[in-house]
Amino acid sequence: MRLDKFLSHMGYGTRNEVKNIIKNGWVTIEGKTIKKADHQVKEDQIVYVDNTPVSYIQYEYYILNKPAGYVSATEDNVHPTIMELIPSIRKDLYPVGRLDIDTEGLLLVCNDGQLTHDLLSPKKHVQKKYYVEFEGTLPENAVEIFNQPMDLDDFIAKPSTLEILDTNKAYLTISEGKFHQVKRMFQKVGCEVTYLQRVSFGPLELKNLEIGQARVLSPDEIECLKAHSH
Repeated sequence: MRLDKFLSHMGYGTRNEVKNIIKNGWVTIEGKTIKKADHQVKEDQIVYVDNTPVSYIQYEYYILNKPAGYVSATEDNVHPTIMELIPSIRKDLYPVGRLDIDTEGLLLVCNDGQLTHDLLSPKKHVQKKYYVEFEGTLPENAVEIFNQPMDLDDFIAKPSTLEILDTNKAYLTISEGKFHQVKRMFQKVGCEVTYLQRVSFGPLELKNLEIGQARVLSPDEIECLKAHSH
């Protein structure tokens, strides 16, 4: 792989920014300063930028416990983005799906396009579980209502699983991810969502992560995700 492409993939800037880094003599390979952007980096070589080793990793996967107030986007002119919470310098990462700005909980962030496509495909029916707090009173047959297709005007939501925890607390598991879907489903039965947190996404669960904290997925978790999306 070309040196400028290698460094650009690893988050050291645009191709032009990376070329300046190389031209300024900050890059060494096997003790030799490399000043040519088209220098071919071999798989077994370690590149150093300003004496810091850079190992090439094709894909990165993170799980984030998203706080309220952050948008699920790579950039935004008004609000902070979830990318500010991801401990990576590479520029090709993005959120898989989205959570509303006031919704908290599990968000997957990666740069694996095929996995993203598979996880978000309606045909895959990847389940997403939410903890919901709401105002209003659920109908006595709420579990049955949610377990049937629900007409939300612009689309019909697939059957979902409602677990009532308390008078105004519940878990809801859905297999889609339409705009404001959980909030709209509760509105349909006369309730208003006051707090929403995603607690699982496919096989991933929100465990041992403080709000605003992110971590790299383990190899086992990545394999589970891939198996789950097929």
